[in-house]
Amino acid sequence: MFVVELFLPLDMPDGTAIPGSTFDRIKAELTFRFGGITAFLKSPADGAWQASSRAIVHDRVAVFEIMVDNVDVEWWRAYRQKLEAELNQQEVLARLYQVTKL
Repeated sequence: MFVVELFLPLDMPDGTAIPGSTFDRIKAELTFRFGGITAFLKSPADGAWQASSRAIVHDRVAVFEIMVDNVDVEWWRAYRQKLEAELNQQEVLARLYQVTKL
């Protein structure tokens, strides 16, 4: 079994909040396709990364976790790119790791 994690920004690059309806739609899409999702929205994670200018950039993110038996890497890459365009992001972090369900 695998877990796909999506780190989605809570704010657009100009600082405006991404509407809750956007997250609701993403949750619904992923639930319909994969049968379930865990979304950590109420306590946003505080991310930091170093831009090419060497400046430290901080952002607030929500983490979406989806458990899957099989991974369609190309589908996930295309979905990540769709989210990047929709949310006007240079990159949306998506990561995959194998887990053992206890």
